[in-house]
Amino acid sequence: MMTVRLAEPFGSFPDILMEWSRIKGDDLALIDEQREVYWAELVGLVERLAARLVETGLQRGQSVAILGTSTVNYALVFLAAMRAGGVAAPLTTSASAEQLAGMARDSGAGHLFIDAAKAKELGPDFMADLIRVPLESIDQWMAPPGARAPAFAPEPQDAFNIIYSSGTTGIPKGIVHSHAMRWRQFASTALSYLGAGLEVRSLASTPLYSNTTMVAFLPMLLAGGCVRVMGKFDCARWLGFAQEDRTTITMLVPVQYQRLMDFAGFDDFDLSALKLKYCTSAPFSAELKREVLARMPGGLIEIYSMTEGGVVCLLPCHEFPDKLHTVGRPAPGSELKVLDDEDREVPTGTPGNMVGRSLTMMSGYKNRPDKTAEAQWIDPAAGPNDNGVWMRMGDIGRVDADGFVELVGRAKDMIISGGFNIYPSDLEAELCREPGVVEAAVVGMPSRKWGESPVGFVVLKDGAGEPAAIMAAVNERLGKTQRLAALHPIAEMPRSHIGKLLKTDLREEAARLGGVE
Repeated sequence: MMTVRLAEPFGSFPDILMEWSRIKGDDLALIDEQREVYWAELVGLVERLAARLVETGLQRGQSVAILGTSTVNYALVFLAAMRAGGVAAPLTTSASAEQLAGMARDSGAGHLFIDAAKAKELGPDFMADLIRVPLESIDQWMAPPGARAPAFAPEPQDAFNIIYSSGTTGIPKGIVHSHAMRWRQFASTALSYLGAGLEVRSLASTPLYSNTTMVAFLPMLLAGGCVRVMGKFDCARWLGFAQEDRTTITMLVPVQYQRLMDFAGFDDFDLSALKLKYCTSAPFSAELKREVLARMPGGLIEIYSMTEGGVVCLLPCHEFPDKLHTVGRPAPGSELKVLDDEDREVPTGTPGNMVGRSLTMMSGYKNRPDKTAEAQWIDPAAGPNDNGVWMRMGDIGRVDADGFVELVGRAKDMIISGGFNIYPSDLEAELCREPGVVEAAVVGMPSRKWGESPVGFVVLKDGAGEPAAIMAAVNERLGKTQRLAALHPIAEMPRSHIGKLLKTDLREEAARLGGVE
């Protein structure tokens, strides 16, 4: 029955959860360190929260802002916003007070669910015009037992959630996903789990305000599984949970995989239940993929895409050990083009600007049609039954003869020195060949002589050689137009909440350390 429902072209998330509550009542649905929610009670709690949201003014299509560390209560509010006909708007905890207020206003939220730590940090006057509900007290706030929210039948175009991009300055853009998009994205995934007879026990250790985490959250519930929601990531706790829960599926970003591989007690834990591991959100080196495959059980799938949508590439690393330097091939239903600077397609193997489209595209940026248009590329050759809309991926990549996609760098990070294009990834790969280099990053800095020059940063092992010697050795292997103008040691690379390298911070640091010729 459930496989038939999930195979439909469109369906209702709340209806599927209701069905699973009847089928799997005695099984765990959500768990964290403070709370366990079984399937029999999940829908009741979501209904009571949804009923109270509507009672206190939530309108169909209106956002519900959520701010705090990931917990079961956070997950319940997310699901309740959707059930009530509203839109879940999880806010980035690392943002400034000004950015958070801007995001909440942009979303149009009338409610703000906030945890105690953020409430203390931001003070009682923060967004005081909204209905503020402590996340720790939702049981006292929700409607009485037995209450049900008014019926809500989602239309495909209805907004499901708003994910705010992790911009470092200004108010981040709100990326709107529809019910149809989320259904297309995750119903088939849930169906594949059921078809494989997989016991779905997920460990979600990235924040619930990140689109990355949806991969470890929404399809697992559509499959009637259990999701452990983890707050701040810690290697020992993650390993303990994976062992205790007999976790079968997880999503980790590359920096988390690296920390696990470096953790002294990693091999003391039993991870034998793991069947499938995902990774996305940041560059995942071939060396790290290889180590994860060797030391962690189960398959490893890298996902390449954007929160906005565009092409989705999949790399089943365990099936293609000779393609670990790539992000895989476009998934079924995804298309990719590689264009030059005049938007003409380039030959196979030639680097260019990537544009893509798929069945999982955003509806647009909330309140920003101008930015939505900027993010799109319209194919001039599109036919009458094709809207011609593709997303600019923001990456420079090339496609090999087998159709696998290799990323060369971010388009905005490409360095133009003396009229020549320099791809930072090429220089970073050469730096990482040096035995004393743990991690490397290269940025372009203004140069009077060349327009821009590449400047490198390296995290070094104890006892590694001097940066000047490392730079000299690397420059010997590089072409004259590629050579580094400076190389700086750094204790740790600056990263976002989901492990993305913050090259803006590195440019600021390079400017502080002094310019280049």
